[in-house]
Amino acid sequence: MAESNFIDELKQDMKNEFWWTIEFSMPLSGGNTARGEEILSTIATLTDALGSFIFIEDGKLFLRADYESSQEFDELLFKVKHYLDMPDFKDVTLTRCYKTDERPWDTQHYDAFPPLEVGKKLIVTAPWHEKAKHIPGRTVINVYPAGAFGTGYHESTQIALTLLEEIVKFGDIILDVGTGTGILFIAALKLGAGKAIARDIDPDAIDEAWRNVNLNGINPKVCEISQGDLLKNFKEEVNIMTSNILLKPNVSMLPDVKSILKPKGHAIFSGMTTVESEMFLSVLEASGLSVEKELKIGDWWGCRAVKAWG
Repeated sequence: MAESNFIDELKQDMKNEFWWTIEFSMPLSGGNTARGEEILSTIATLTDALGSFIFIEDGKLFLRADYESSQEFDELLFKVKHYLDMPDFKDVTLTRCYKTDERPWDTQHYDAFPPLEVGKKLIVTAPWHEKAKHIPGRTVINVYPAGAFGTGYHESTQIALTLLEEIVKFGDIILDVGTGTGILFIAALKLGAGKAIARDIDPDAIDEAWRNVNLNGINPKVCEISQGDLLKNFKEEVNIMTSNILLKPNVSMLPDVKSILKPKGHAIFSGMTTVESEMFLSVLEASGLSVEKELKIGDWWGCRAVKAWG
């Protein structure tokens, strides 16, 4: 369809309230999903998208971005193409454009969070998916998709959940560093852990974690959620430590991890790419920890470690 005809038909079909929706795509260069997500997120920001969603389909990375209808579509398209002409976005293609009937923006993107089975025991779901609450053999983790990291749909969170579900024992104490939504410690508690300590440097994440605690019907008395920077000033011993963050903060914590683990305790690290795994493992071994299991999903990698002998 010619661009001018598309615009004319789109305008003729307008209702009183709607959003402009534009989809972009780019190849997964070398399988580097993280870099592609960064590029597409930048486009959404530069073009003033009100909401966006990134997904993989047919071996490509896609961005679906939505814009206010108060601006003329041809003006929006001109702005978008201006950015796509820049060298940084040379691999990005404008795939299609269309009109979306208006829905409240604080809930529209939640439709992108269908129930997701993770590992052998868990199912992660938004709280409004009632059917997901009755799947035999699966423990339901309700997560309210918002601003904090950890909805369960990112590969790094799935890695951490899978490594976690295999080891949680009744009464365990878990420390969740960089807790985000709280999905990891909530999963541990619902699998039988007795107490959760969660820390995050972002105060907004603390509020979201508490909201998800309530959504999952967890007794708040077994949770300690506070603002904290990694393991700084942490003096307790725990059975399990989880850290689904990035390479640099994961590495910076390693010298202190051994001292906060109980005998036979486990440390789970995620949030790193397969390319970064070799560097992390070399530092981990020097910190008195030994890898028990590694797990890769897509371009993302994580591991579960224990205290090394000797």
